[in-house]
Amino acid sequence: MPNIENLKKQAKQYLRWHHERYHPVAAQIGAALPRFRHIGDVQILESSFRLADAQELVARQMGFDGWQALKSGAGAMTDEPRRTTPHPVLSSISAQLFVANIKSSCDFYTNKLGFAVEFIYGDPPYYGQIIRDNARLAMRLVFEPVFVGDVRKREHLLSASITVATANEIKQLFLSYQAAGVSFHQTLKREPWGARSFIVSDPDENLILFAG
Repeated sequence: MPNIENLKKQAKQYLRWHHERYHPVAAQIGAALPRFRHIGDVQILESSFRLADAQELVARQMGFDGWQALKSGAGAMTDEPRRTTPHPVLSSISAQLFVANIKSSCDFYTNKLGFAVEFIYGDPPYYGQIIRDNARLAMRLVFEPVFVGDVRKREHLLSASITVATANEIKQLFLSYQAAGVSFHQTLKREPWGARSFIVSDPDENLILFAG
């Protein structure tokens, strides 16, 4: 059975994080609260966010329509799933890249691949997110190898897969990256199943598949 006092503290923590512009909380707000669902993380953190909003966030994360519904139903909750809880809808996905330098990675993705920086967090930066159209990539700073040896290149281990609508678009994208001097793990080719694809290798050897 949930403790209402603990849930109140959790809501106040969300409120503090929003006021402190703690970027990871923006994704939770956007996923749970309908009015924030179709705006970016930066816009969410710039928007008005009150204690009532934070309480609604906690309630919706637990399957209730709002804070009052949570308080009314919390006493009756058990470990069994609530029959009235709607089926969760996965609204977005962001691949996470492990990088040695957040700023250098942002420069590569913006100058070479046409992305824009959504945000950079930390002083010095240790986390960030870049975006192009509907594609989002998160970056996490690491100080030691994540993979053993050359296993990524040898096994063609992808860090992210990004698609476009048509074969013509994928060709245009490849030619633009080629002109920008991008390093390719695999140049443009037609796959046996009909798609055309290429794979970019970023400065940290993350392999990004583009397909159409």
